[in-house]
Amino acid sequence: MVDTTAPTGTPLIDMRNISIAFGGIRAVDDASIDLFPGEVVALLGHNGAGKSTLIKILSVAYKRDSGQIFVNGEEASISNPRDAKKYGIETIYQTLALADNVDAAANLFLGRELMTDWGTLDDGAMEAEARKVMGRLNPRFQRFKEPVVKLSGGQRQSVAIARAILFNARILIMDEPTAALGPQETAQVGELVMQLKADGIGIFLSLPTGSA
Repeated sequence: MVDTTAPTGTPLIDMRNISIAFGGIRAVDDASIDLFPGEVVALLGHNGAGKSTLIKILSVAYKRDSGQIFVNGEEASISNPRDAKKYGIETIYQTLALADNVDAAANLFLGRELMTDWGTLDDGAMEAEARKVMGRLNPRFQRFKEPVVKLSGGQRQSVAIARAILFNARILIMDEPTAALGPQETAQVGELVMQLKADGIGIFLSLPTGSA
């Protein structure tokens, strides 16, 4: 899942000379990395190597001590997760952060629900949009009426990814997306990543050493 070609043009993301320290210990020291449209970049390393810290700086889970972040060639002011979303940056953490007791459509629109003219939830419209985005991302997905707690690990990843791209994410950060998945589900996640790549979305993958 790692690109070997050399992309050209303006990167979606350009992180330059990023550093952060915790209690005097440098977790990331003068790191630079970029990401182009339709590119998949894997950050490999053992636990504690700093790969997750670097992507958490981009998603603003951590605030960098120094360095610059450019989006589409312009320096970006990203100080909170809402800013990150404004720039089209979405993060899928290892926990997925899904609401287990509701279905796929409810998870996709969690916190951004569609309403009817009468002020009630527009379940039909949300399910229609969920079917549309899932049909593009994972046509085999059909379990729209079931709580996501009943889905397999690969299907849950599909829901988490669909939620991230539903609102036009251009940069996707995936933190160890195949952790605790079996071979078949891991292959399914790989297919999802390649579909996103084909759609021009840039992807950072945080992976433990030996996963690539």
